[in-house]
Amino acid sequence: MKKQRILYCRLPCNPIFPIGIVYLSDHVHKLFPETKQRILDLGTVPPLDFKKTLKKCIDEFKPTLLIFSWRDIQIYAPVGGRSGNPLQNAFEVYYSQNIFTRLRGALGGLRVVKDYYSELWRNVNLIKLGFRQAQKYHSEVRLIVGGGAASVFYEQVQYYLPHGTIVSVGEGEGLLQKLLSNKDFSNERCYVIGEGKPRERLIHEFPDPLYKTACNYDYIETIWDEFNYYFEESDFYIGVQTKRGCPHNCCYCVYTVVEGKQVRINPVNEVVEEMSQLYKRGIRNFWFTDAQFIPARKFIKDAEELLEAIIKSGMTDINWAAYIRADNLTPRLCDLMVKTGISYFEIGITSGSQELVRKMRMGYNLKTVLQNCRYLKDAGFNSLVSVNYSFNVIDETFDTIRQTIAYHRNLEEIFGKDNVEPAIFFIGLQPHTHLEEYAFQHKILKPGYNPMSLMPWTARKLLWNPEPLGSFFGEVCLQAWKKNPNDFGREVMNILEYKLGKSKIEQALSAPIVSKNKYLSQV
Repeated sequence: MKKQRILYCRLPCNPIFPIGIVYLSDHVHKLFPETKQRILDLGTVPPLDFKKTLKKCIDEFKPTLLIFSWRDIQIYAPVGGRSGNPLQNAFEVYYSQNIFTRLRGALGGLRVVKDYYSELWRNVNLIKLGFRQAQKYHSEVRLIVGGGAASVFYEQVQYYLPHGTIVSVGEGEGLLQKLLSNKDFSNERCYVIGEGKPRERLIHEFPDPLYKTACNYDYIETIWDEFNYYFEESDFYIGVQTKRGCPHNCCYCVYTVVEGKQVRINPVNEVVEEMSQLYKRGIRNFWFTDAQFIPARKFIKDAEELLEAIIKSGMTDINWAAYIRADNLTPRLCDLMVKTGISYFEIGITSGSQELVRKMRMGYNLKTVLQNCRYLKDAGFNSLVSVNYSFNVIDETFDTIRQTIAYHRNLEEIFGKDNVEPAIFFIGLQPHTHLEEYAFQHKILKPGYNPMSLMPWTARKLLWNPEPLGSFFGEVCLQAWKKNPNDFGREVMNILEYKLGKSKIEQALSAPIVSKNKYLSQV
């Protein structure tokens, strides 16, 4: 069998450390050390040079296997992006009473739509260009497309990519291992375009467990010309994965299906060895890229063992950040987190109302979260906490809004007002989630819709802000952008409290046993 030459190309996106293709290439090297590999990260390349750089890389390397990592497609977000602020544009069009503001929103929205489809077709054309260029040197070259965007929209990308493309869903180590061993890979989470449709509920299939060893960064440096890009500036957080999978059922979240519900812990000694390699290269900022750093109480011990091992390693001057289920903290764990340098974390509670948290199937006990945050503060944590709120979720009322405000003010009392940043999200309805099923049941969406569409009649449904409270929140957000655009989240909370007041914290922490929403309670 001819020796393979693999080129991994990360398609253009914001400059975030490309841990997916780094881990893939490391895994292949350990199993097939004779295989030649190269990494090209177009996120580090100026836009005018995308095509030229890709062609030059292929001409020099002549790959027999071309792997594209596609990270971003959907752009619904509450913050500014490469194309401006799509949420603000949408709200100006939908909710503003001022004709000039609506016109500004419409023009901004047109730019967003234009840039969105331009980026979509740019990425598709880069994949096709790379495939054609590689075929000049090896007519039998194979093409794989994976990454976060391809995984979530795996059913749609088949209409954009060449026949014969292997679309990989979720992690790709098993697929690559079988492909390079010349074995049948049809039972992996993938499908080949033009050779039948993807299996029903393909994304919901559980990935196989993988014994994850420390990434060999000495090797990675030899195959990646842009390796030092992320190491030259001290403000980059370099990703390190300590586990895969998320066991929860949050109604709007697609992580749990992409990564699978089975939590797979990476060996502590391997995680610390990987961090030590980066530490010796001058890295002091680490982002634990797990879906949740402590996904459930039974994984507390694993987290403690990891943090204790970091302390023993001598890496005493690092900073780290992560998504954290704060209901799983303990006094001992909080002490270890502070000693190892936690500098920032995100809590995705979505609502400060226990009633709504239960209806969204999130599994949080908000009273426990408050208590555990006090443990963290007592341990000496004095850094920033980002708390994600998604107003106007299912069964939201003015009473539940007041409860969320009360809850947020309690978090401010614990950490200090300046250290609690409310991140206001309006849920982007994602395919393969319980929320999508809810939308089908309630005739909000029809099966067969295109989740990649940014047309106004689709976008307004996918950006979840339904009436009767949709207009109210639209007006509040417009007022916040006008009054204090640089501190949007805090301004939203201030306006809501001014308009509605806040409940007693006891109301926020209690919830009826039976959900009003029959569908979500049964799914």
